[in-house]
Amino acid sequence: MSEPWDSVDHPAMPAIGVIGWFHIVRRGVPLILMIAVCLMLLLIVRLIEAPIWKAKRPITPFITQFVCKNAFYIMGIRHEVQGTVMRGPGAVVANHVSWLDIFALNATKRIYFVSKSEVAKWPGIGWLARATGTVFIQRDRKSAKTQVSVFQERLRAGHKLLFFPEGTSTDGLQVLGFKPTLFAAFFDDDLRETMRIQPVTVKYIPDENSDPRIYGWWGDMDFGPHLLATLAATRQGAVSVRYHEPVNVQDFANRKDLSLAVETAVRAGLSHDR
Repeated sequence: MSEPWDSVDHPAMPAIGVIGWFHIVRRGVPLILMIAVCLMLLLIVRLIEAPIWKAKRPITPFITQFVCKNAFYIMGIRHEVQGTVMRGPGAVVANHVSWLDIFALNATKRIYFVSKSEVAKWPGIGWLARATGTVFIQRDRKSAKTQVSVFQERLRAGHKLLFFPEGTSTDGLQVLGFKPTLFAAFFDDDLRETMRIQPVTVKYIPDENSDPRIYGWWGDMDFGPHLLATLAATRQGAVSVRYHEPVNVQDFANRKDLSLAVETAVRAGLSHDR
C-alpha cells in the first residue's frame, strides 16, 4: 500500500448508548480487577524469581497466560487456536492488528514481545509491558547492532521472542511486507543451527453486522475510545490464531529469504477459511 497507515481511514467508532455502558461496566470492572490482582502477584513472584533465575522466568509467564486467556472470556470474544505450538528454542512472528494481539498470542504460548521503545513510556500499557518482560528496541538503523545483541541475549536465556515484522499494525484485512532487519539476530553463529521461527496468523472475525475492521487499531487511533467500543459491543466476534509449521533458520541463505518465507505463510493464513 502506497499511503502511510497513519492516513488510512479508520472505521467509525459506534455511539455508546445505555446498553453499551452496561457492557463496559460488566466487562471492564472484572477485567481491570483481574489484571490488577495478577500484576501484583506477578511482581511479588518476580522478586523471588529474579535473583534465582535472573533473565529466565520459569513461573511468571504462567500468570500472564492466565490473564490473557481469561481476558477474552470476560470480554465475550471467542479465542480460537489452530495448528501446533512450537516447542524448543526459537521465535515467533505474526501480523499485527490490535492491542488485542497481546492477549491473543500470550494466551496459548509463553512468549516475550518485542516492541518499539516508545511503548515503555505509555501510561498503563508501558508498565504492564515492562512487568511481563517485553523487549524494547529502537527502530532505526543506528541501533541495529544493539538490537541484534539484545535479541541474542534473550534467545540464549531460553526466551521465545515474538515480534511483528510489519513494523506497524493494520486494519486486519491484509498483511504488509515484512521488514527483514530483526531477522539478522538469528543468523549468529551460536544460534543459526538451532533456531526455528514459527509464523503465526492472527485473524479477527467480527460479528456479521459489524465493520470488518472494527477490531483493528492502527495509525493515530486513540486507545481509550477503541477499548470502550470493544467492551461496549453487544455481540462480539472471535479471534483466530493459526500456528504454521516452524522453519529452520539454517535452511535460509540470509535474513531476506527467511523474512519472505514467514511473510508468505502468515499472508496465506489470513485468506484461509476458519
